[in-house]
Amino acid sequence: MAQGAGDVPVVYLHDIKRQYVQGETTLTILDGAKLALWAGQSVALVAPSGSGKSTLLHIAGLLESPDDGEVYVGGTATSGLSDVERTQIRRTDIGFVYQSHRLLPEFTALENVMLPQMIRGLKRSETVKRATEILAYLGLGDRIKHRPAELSGGEQQRVAIARAVANAPKVLLADEPTGNLDPHTADHVFRALMQLVKATQVGMLIATHNMELAGRMDRRVSLEAGRVIELD
Repeated sequence: MAQGAGDVPVVYLHDIKRQYVQGETTLTILDGAKLALWAGQSVALVAPSGSGKSTLLHIAGLLESPDDGEVYVGGTATSGLSDVERTQIRRTDIGFVYQSHRLLPEFTALENVMLPQMIRGLKRSETVKRATEILAYLGLGDRIKHRPAELSGGEQQRVAIARAVANAPKVLLADEPTGNLDPHTADHVFRALMQLVKATQVGMLIATHNMELAGRMDRRVSLEAGRVIELD
């Protein structure tokens, strides 16, 4: 496990195994996968469709449990935690960005970014302040009162990024975050993600088919026979 920034990886996947049963067939998706993600590091996960990229992200984000192996978040083993404890880690330490923005249509940009903080129990005044600051940082200071339908695709995705980092997570996981965007807008959104990595020292793992964007990240990894391999 090569060391990066900090003494302990923000996420460490150790010997992860995951299988799915389809009828009489057992599909092995992950088979002893290992991956360390460090604070302030950006890692691109590039692999063919159906290779297990989304499964790996879901396991890293505690949305799915492996059949075997261990997921460490900030040095804490998570396999023995209760559902409540896992949910708490997801709320405080992990942010998610998807290919679709998944914003609540009836809420403004500001309210969408406030929501995870309010679920965490922060005061409304604190959530308004932080949400406003993040949106301004991402160039959306004049769009905070707009609802998703009133925003462009790139603006919607930047709001989704702001929501993902609202609780200052240790880890940012993104599944094809620029997949629905044209090249120019994808570049804008990618720059926003990289800007946040540098500013907040969050560790970021992105599953992407975009090799040009992947080439601008700190590391590139892939999946082969259920294992993580380094491409550099």
